[in-house]
Amino acid sequence: MSEHHGYIHAKDDYLRRLKRIEGQARGLQRMVEEEKYCIDILTQVSAMTKALQSVALGLLDEHVAHCVADAVRSGGPEADAKLKEAGEAIARLVRS
Repeated sequence: MSEHHGYIHAKDDYLRRLKRIEGQARGLQRMVEEEKYCIDILTQVSAMTKALQSVALGLLDEHVAHCVADAVRSGGPEADAKLKEAGEAIARLVRS
């Protein structure tokens, strides 16, 4: 039996959101190609950034609630590794 990731129950939602973000990226490229006003482009960059942050926070929440929690319940080195991994992921998100 394969291990399921915590987000698997919301996979379709994540895919929908990522496809929307992909569309935003294409829209940004088009705006630059069409030489749109800087502030309008920056507004769209901000919207796309917030959308990506929302996906990242959702995935992090799912990871902690499922993968990390399961490892902590089991204990041992796996728990330590998952906690370290989660901490590093949080640090990356905070820096971005």
